[in-house]
Amino acid sequence: MAEALRRVLTRDSAAWSGEENTPAVGPPLLLLGAPGSGKTALLFAAALEAAGEGQGPVLFLTRRPLQSLPRGTGTTLDPMRLQKIRFQYPPSTRELFRLLCSAHEAPGPAPSLLLLDGLEEYLAEDPEPQEAAYLIALLLDTAAHFSHRLGPGRDCGLMVALQTQEEADSGDVLHLALLQRYFPAQCWLQPDAPGPGEHGLRACLDPGGLGPRTEWWVTFRSDGEMMIAPWPTQAGDPSSGKGSSSGGQP
Repeated sequence: MAEALRRVLTRDSAAWSGEENTPAVGPPLLLLGAPGSGKTALLFAAALEAAGEGQGPVLFLTRRPLQSLPRGTGTTLDPMRLQKIRFQYPPSTRELFRLLCSAHEAPGPAPSLLLLDGLEEYLAEDPEPQEAAYLIALLLDTAAHFSHRLGPGRDCGLMVALQTQEEADSGDVLHLALLQRYFPAQCWLQPDAPGPGEHGLRACLDPGGLGPRTEWWVTFRSDGEMMIAPWPTQAGDPSSGKGSSSGGQP
């Protein structure tokens, strides 16, 4: 699912030259970052991108409604695209389980992209590893079911956002290790020194072995607008991310 996010991050740049060689969907993607790092904004931008591809609708799961639509996500807030994004708000892990288990009964066309924001809130209700494994299995199974409904040659992508903490406890570490096993593609959002009146971060995308790691500089202005540019060290060399010392991980 790194492809949809990569298109968002490279919309206004030439940081990537291998678009024609990148799979349309790819493996499930895990989006990681600290509180307020822009995870929801990037998920929403990926939803808009997928909604404009002429495929199925997008299913966006989150615990509570968005307070406002993220700005500057690289795609105009086209009403036609917004209508293709189906928001659902399971308030608890039990309700999320119920929604995923009944996905095969939902009427209408199958989604081409399944998004889940705030996974850590659901995991916190029951931190036992078996509960986390069950939720991961349901997400993967639901995406596979949607792929089957979409038909040959078409797949439903899966992208999940998880909040990380500077001082993670043993349960958080165990959850992250479990998630990384089933979500080979990952995007880490790391805070970086912003300019005056701005909130900046470094986005490192690892497509799970399907291409080089790539990095971007993402800035949120005081009015909430999101600006994206290639990370300076690789602006002229899309493969240099492989040798970056950051590793894209804490």
